[in-house]
Amino acid sequence: MAGPFDRFDDRAKRVLAMSQDEAVRLNHNYIGTEHLVLGLVREGEGVAAQVLTSLGVELSKARTVVESIIGRGDSTTSPSEITLSPRTKKLIELAIDEGRKLGHGHVGTEHLLLGLVREGEGIGSAVLESFGVSLERVRERVLETLGKPS
Repeated sequence: MAGPFDRFDDRAKRVLAMSQDEAVRLNHNYIGTEHLVLGLVREGEGVAAQVLTSLGVELSKARTVVESIIGRGDSTTSPSEITLSPRTKKLIELAIDEGRKLGHGHVGTEHLLLGLVREGEGIGSAVLESFGVSLERVRERVLETLGKPS
């Protein structure tokens, strides 16, 4: 049976792994949209990382913002105990839909970022907004980078 991550390209899968690392680092037992933002920036090479970097989002500052918003967890968590938050599950559904709408047969970092923008209400969105980055501008920049009209 096909799973939700089967369409994810290697970079998108790496972002999820890095997001999990960020959650572990903060002693959180879930991957929230904020961890996904950190993973997208940290990945460094995909369309999402290029767009976020070009808009002034830096990993160290983003980590500081995440910690100031939600703090650190109380106890260490092993990666096997970490689950996706409901909002992150929704974001992934939206990312798959974004890939489909763009006629792509895969889900890449750009689709994860578009899903984050479309979801629009999580801590991940607040992190981007703390950099003065509007969600609409992120969407425009992703589509420009992909060579599609916004």
